[in-house]
Order: sequence, then C-alpha cells, then structure tokens
Amino acid sequence: MSRLLIDGRWVDGESTDQLTDKYAGRVYGQMAVASSAQVDEAVGAAQRAAHRIRMEPYARYQALTGAARIIESRMRQLVDLLRDEAGFTRADSENEVRRCAQTLELSGEEAKRLTGEMVPMEAGRGVKDRLGFTVRVPLGVICAITPFNSPLNTLAHKVGPALAGGNAVLIKPSAYTPLSAVELCKALIDAGVPAELLTLLHGPGASLGRQLLADQRIAYYAFTGSTQVGREIQQAAGLRGTQLELGSIASTIVCHDADIDMAIPKILNAGFRKAGQVCTSVQRLYVDRRIVPAFVPKLVKAVQATPVGDPGDPRTVIGPMISEHHARRAESWVQEAIAQGARLLTGGTRRGCVLEPTILSGVRNDMRVVCEEIFAPVLSIIEFDDLDEAISGANGTDFGLSAGLFTSNLHAALRTAQALRFGGVHINEASSARVDAMPFGGVKASGHGREGPAYAIREMTEERLITIAY
Repeated sequence: MSRLLIDGRWVDGESTDQLTDKYAGRVYGQMAVASSAQVDEAVGAAQRAAHRIRMEPYARYQALTGAARIIESRMRQLVDLLRDEAGFTRADSENEVRRCAQTLELSGEEAKRLTGEMVPMEAGRGVKDRLGFTVRVPLGVICAITPFNSPLNTLAHKVGPALAGGNAVLIKPSAYTPLSAVELCKALIDAGVPAELLTLLHGPGASLGRQLLADQRIAYYAFTGSTQVGREIQQAAGLRGTQLELGSIASTIVCHDADIDMAIPKILNAGFRKAGQVCTSVQRLYVDRRIVPAFVPKLVKAVQATPVGDPGDPRTVIGPMISEHHARRAESWVQEAIAQGARLLTGGTRRGCVLEPTILSGVRNDMRVVCEEIFAPVLSIIEFDDLDEAISGANGTDFGLSAGLFTSNLHAALRTAQALRFGGVHINEASSARVDAMPFGGVKASGHGREGPAYAIREMTEERLITIAY
C-alpha cells in the first residue's frame, strides 16, 4: 500500500483507492489519498525543512549516487511494480529503472559542481577596488508533479536536481502510478537523504493539485503533463518559477537518401514503446514519396512481427495502455480517421487496454490522429515530394518538443535542424531519442525550461550577486 510522507513520517491518508494492473485488472495494492488538511500540513513541514536542514554538496552527491545504486539493486522488484502500475513490458521497465539510476547519479555529480561565476566589476569606468561574484542558493520548496508514462525517471529528473541544489521536494505523482514514487522516496531515504526533505502526497490532481498551486509557500513547480494543465500551473504560479514539459505532436522525417534499415527499428521503437504513451513518440512520419514503395512495406512488416499483449510475458514488446478509457479513445480516433478516408495499413483493433500498434496512411491534417496528440501506439504516414514541404508540415502545429530526421546529406541535415522549430532535433534518430544528460524541453505549446540534471539544477536554484569593496 502507498502511504503519504509528511514531515519525515509515513502516514495514512484520509481514504484509500484500489490499484489494479493494466492488463488483467487484478488488484495489486492501494493508494492513500491525502486530505486538504494533510496537504496544508505537508507544505508547512516541507518549508520548515527547507530552512532548517542543510546538506553539504558532497553529502548530496553521496546520497544521490547511493540512491542510484539502491535503485539498481531493486531492479526485479521495480520491474514487477512497473508492469502492474504502468503496464510496462520487461524491456520498458528495465530501461526505466536503469535511466532512473543514471539520472540520480548525474544529479549527484552536479551537486559537487554547482557554482557561480566571477563578475568583472572593474570593467566599468572609474570602478576600482571592487570584487564581484555570484553563488547559487536553494529556492526552498520544489513541487514535482509527474505523469504515469515515466513514473520513476521523470520523477528522478525533478527530485534529483532539486535535492542536488539543496531544496526540499514535494512530490505529487500520477494517481495511476503512486507506488513507484513511494519506492523512489524509500531509496533516497535509505541512501541518506533526510526524510524531512521529501514530501509525498497522493490524490486527484483536480483538487490536490489546485491546492498546491494556490499555496504561496511553494517556490517552484516542475511539471510534466498536458498543455492544458501546464497553462493552469503557469497562470497560478505567477512570478514563481516553473519548468513545464507539456504536450507534443512529434514528427520524424525520412528523406529519400536515408538508410532505411537503420531508420525502421528506431522509428518502430520510438512510435510504439510504452504503447506509444511518450510525449516524443512518432505520431507524424513524413516519408519522401520516392522511397514509399520500399520503406512502408518494410515498416509494416516489422510492426506486424512485434509481439503485443501481456507485459508479464518477457517476449512482449508492446503492452497495454494505462487504462481502457485511454485505449477506447485512441481506437475511436483511428476509426474516425478511416471513416474520413485514411487507409489502415496494420493494427487498429483493441482488446481491453491493449491497442494493436497501428499505422495509417492517406491522412489529412484535419484528422485528430494528425492534428491532436494521440498518446497511443498510432503512427500516421504522410508522403512528401520536397523537404521544405515536410519541414512546413512538422512545424505546422502549436507544439514543438522533439523531431527526428533521417538523411545521409549533411547539408540537408543541418539546414533542416535549424528550420525545424522544436526543442530538440535528432539527426539519424527518431523523435524520441534521448540521453538523460542532455537538455530536454520544448518550445511553443510544448512548454519551457529544460530537464537534464546540469540544466534543471540551475533553474531550481537562484543566482545571488555578492560584491566587496576593499
């Protein structure tokens, strides 16, 4: 059972909700739900801890890297949990655990090298005998609000840099995946993080989340989720800091000179891992019309050969979506597109929470499978004649998180990378390519701010100028 972590103590909530696994509907646990009074108490305790408890940078490094080793040592337990909570296959679960450990380790390293800089005070006319430098200081309470589709690693990307910067952290995980957050907190405490610096609250975002947004004792919000909720957070935060990783319609472009055999496995993984429930999953696949006859049948064949279904089967590559409601919604969008003239190349059928990996062609820009974020294992092929046409199509959304490009032409690659208005452009990789050390974030309606420990830690601390006259 999940419990709440308030003021260094694990406590029961006001009520509990049952948790069921995403494939068979089996009850595997319970989630404690925080009351309004507990939320208020928790924020107050976190604020007091932020002012009272100071971990030296090396102690932060030791605790975060120690937590990374603990997470690795609990791989089997966490893989089983992620299967039940998120419907992850074994491969997706193991990758999630390994990346979580790496993110904590990267965060620990940043704790040791968080510094300010010297200011050239005497560069000004008439200024002498003055020194100036900056230091980085904690903000106070960081509120981390995280999604179901990366319940360990996305949380680590917020909690790790926050702790590395000397802050207290208040965690509000997805109600779909509360136990992953419990396990991460346990690992951090076991590794030496004072429990008072960690607060964990469970409950519905509509009520609990809004209470957290209204609480002025919270200094900064780090959020991954929908653009709609991101806008609410930004409006409520006002002058307080935010890092928002929001919605996306991710595009990948395949040029006529691309290495098809290299591209297809990467596109398949990027489009369908975690059942397509990744903000950078390939949704729009732009393919040069000259290679469509060779490329598309190979892609369809590769998808049809991919095992789908029970995430408990080690052979399964694509498992269930987070709920039957989400799967039904995606299925209805596919059926709607077909009724509007799209061609179904493979997939399109649903069994409970499992939606078969689906490829469509002949789509139009006004179809929801193309113009709205589907967040499901559904990929739409869009043919193009000229690269500028594909660039214009990819840019033609409100979103701009990540894009991929396959080409052997260096000139075309660099020109396209500068023309695509996305937070990240990956050449000879699909849109979901990511290394946890890199800056990650979007532009336009995909949000602002950057994940990646070296970048997030600077956003979660403030720069203070100190001058000395002598």
